[in-house]
Amino acid sequence: MMGHRVDYFIASKAVDCLLDSKWAKAKKGEEALFTTRESVVDYCNRLLKKQFFHRALKVMKMKYDKDIKKEKDKGKVESGKEEDKKSKKENIKDERTKKEKEKKKDGEKEESKKEETPGTPKKKETKKKFKLEPHDDQVFLDGNEVYVWIYDPVHFKTFVMGLILVIAVIAATLFPLWPAEMRVGVYYLSVGAGCFVASILLLAVARCILFLIIWLITGGRHHFWFLPNLTADVGFVDSFRPLYTHEYKGPKADSKKDEKPETKKHQKSDSEEKEEEEAKAGPAGPGAEGSGGERHSDTDSDRREDERSQHSSGNGNDFEMITKEELEQQTDGDCEEEAEAEAEAEEDSDRETAKCSHEKS
Repeated sequence: MMGHRVDYFIASKAVDCLLDSKWAKAKKGEEALFTTRESVVDYCNRLLKKQFFHRALKVMKMKYDKDIKKEKDKGKVESGKEEDKKSKKENIKDERTKKEKEKKKDGEKEESKKEETPGTPKKKETKKKFKLEPHDDQVFLDGNEVYVWIYDPVHFKTFVMGLILVIAVIAATLFPLWPAEMRVGVYYLSVGAGCFVASILLLAVARCILFLIIWLITGGRHHFWFLPNLTADVGFVDSFRPLYTHEYKGPKADSKKDEKPETKKHQKSDSEEKEEEEAKAGPAGPGAEGSGGERHSDTDSDRREDERSQHSSGNGNDFEMITKEELEQQTDGDCEEEAEAEAEAEEDSDRETAKCSHEKS
């Protein structure tokens, strides 16, 4: 009302409330204050004259005639297509409203179940807000009339706090008349309070200097705060907790690059160790040596075949005529090479058997 939030009541409900109150019941040797609705109305009229409350009007927003005419003109201009669209939209809205109603019913059932269970707190009823204006005829009528409260009593606590504040101000002004011991005590208390405030200010400056020094030395990578909540909007005890905080805000890419070569080095060292162990261990016995000799011979024969194919392709003839003498020479050379390879393999096996017998002895 008039740009201010106010509390209101309805006349008929106020009359009902007073008729149900203790003042509507007669006591021993005393008559009831309220006997009929008319007596309540007379009493409320006296309160209205003493300006405990005043009559007001609810203001409802009404559309002007011009707006109504514009809406009618727009409705005539609209085509049948738009009406079809509206009908579709209305159908969709109806479906949505049905779903919302079902959800509301389910929610109301759940709330009723919760209210029935003991120990659950009841929700406070919120009053609706609307605009009010003062009424010209200030009379209390029994009906749906709205009345706004003017009477705003001062709470007892606020009265006591104000009284204590006044007494403290008077006592401070009479400080020269205090006893000597009290004046000395107040002096020391004031000095202690001043030192405490000065120490907090010095701490605030010192922690900033410490942060700057560490930040400059580490190149902005380390953020160290001593008493981080000292100047924060927290309680007295929480302003001294935690004692310090530390954050590392360096580049993460450098750390990843450093980790990769280290892992590669570890892998290389592991592979080198395995190769050294295999070299130290060597072949297990003569059987293994024989198989090794056979592998060598197989590789030698493969190499020879490759050389022959290259020789033939180099000459440009895929199929070349060879005489009997050349064939015999080639076969003799192959036999000699195979004999030499077998002899070398036998010598290697003899040496290894001799080594094994020497180790056993």
